[in-house]
Amino acid sequence: MLTRVGPGTPAGELMRRYWHPVAAVEDLREKWSIPVRLLGEDLALFRDRQGRYGLLDRHCPHRRASLVNGIPTEEGIRCPYHGWAFGRDGQCLEQPNEPEGSSFCQKIKTKAYKVEELGGMLWAYMGPDPAPLLPRVDGFVEPGTVRMMGRTVIPINWLQAMENSLDPIHTEWLHGHLYEFVKEQENVKVAISAPHAKIAFKEFEYGITKHRLLVGQSEDSDDWKVGHPVMFPNTLSVGNGEENSRYYAFQIRVPVDDENTLHVWYTAYVPPVDAEVPEHLTEKLHTYEVPITDENGEYIVDNVDGQDMMAWISQGTITDRTAENLGSTDQGVAAFRRMLRREIKKVEAGEDPMCTFRDPEQNERIDLPNEKKKHHNSDGMKSWLMRTHMRFSPILDDLVELYEPSSPAPVKSKAG
Repeated sequence: MLTRVGPGTPAGELMRRYWHPVAAVEDLREKWSIPVRLLGEDLALFRDRQGRYGLLDRHCPHRRASLVNGIPTEEGIRCPYHGWAFGRDGQCLEQPNEPEGSSFCQKIKTKAYKVEELGGMLWAYMGPDPAPLLPRVDGFVEPGTVRMMGRTVIPINWLQAMENSLDPIHTEWLHGHLYEFVKEQENVKVAISAPHAKIAFKEFEYGITKHRLLVGQSEDSDDWKVGHPVMFPNTLSVGNGEENSRYYAFQIRVPVDDENTLHVWYTAYVPPVDAEVPEHLTEKLHTYEVPITDENGEYIVDNVDGQDMMAWISQGTITDRTAENLGSTDQGVAAFRRMLRREIKKVEAGEDPMCTFRDPEQNERIDLPNEKKKHHNSDGMKSWLMRTHMRFSPILDDLVELYEPSSPAPVKSKAG
């Protein structure tokens, strides 16, 4: 019920009520079309000669050749095999070798989905009309930011990655004690694990906020008072509200199909006040691939995101939840599963699920809770960057120089 995402499945129909990022604008800067697989469907993402984006069933309805290799037209794309042309709405516009006066093309229409641009990314909507508004979440619309997008396709079901975001305790072990063990084998002693005193979860209008109080922290800390949100259905927001190191950070778990997930890390950095920002940093969305394994096929576990991916993959492609034994610290996981079931029932009843937007005024800018003085930022920007996926960014050195100009340039890992 919760893991399968193909057409007609409960979770698949729920996920089709939302917009999903499928590519960066930069991906179609040099190319006219690229393949996309989303929610179990093979698609062709393209731009026509007017610069407009379209998303069609990958296979031409004539003889099933791929439109990814097609020829762009003023109104859409033309199949390379026999020249059938299609508009962005999927309607066949021309069949060059059919008899003059034939109305056959009017009877042919292929699957077509909506595409919109936001924050340097291209988003797709695969659900019924009328489509909801593409959510204008704070970090995607904040002006003047330095934007990065890391990504990788992980061979797991989407729900495993999402449930991780409702599990604060794992950070103490996976990102603390495991990292300490990894460094111990390099004869380096570090102590970064921090035990939890208590955890809590609260539903809010856009999803669930998770809260942690570490041993030694005050209950006035933002980690406990504010928490950070999981925006339903598939986005984690973990930014930093400090004025001198402000950034918005999102992890979006896009279901490719039942057994693969496109994991997107989107980060938007607000430059420090009075900082001189090189033009190349803000002129586009900077993209990069995040590796899962090194050149020897071993998991990369010396950074937070590599540790996460190792744990998710080790659970199996679609983890067998009937074999689980949930404990008291898994209350967030249980709450998220209940929320999913509830919202699936709404869709089945013909209602909008939570976190769909139809009022343009409400959607002008959606501000999510954002903590200040976060524990994981306590060692400074450079230290945090080097312990995450951002170590693989092509603008890593530029970011360090922007926020901590006195710091020596970091050394990138071999995997980067």
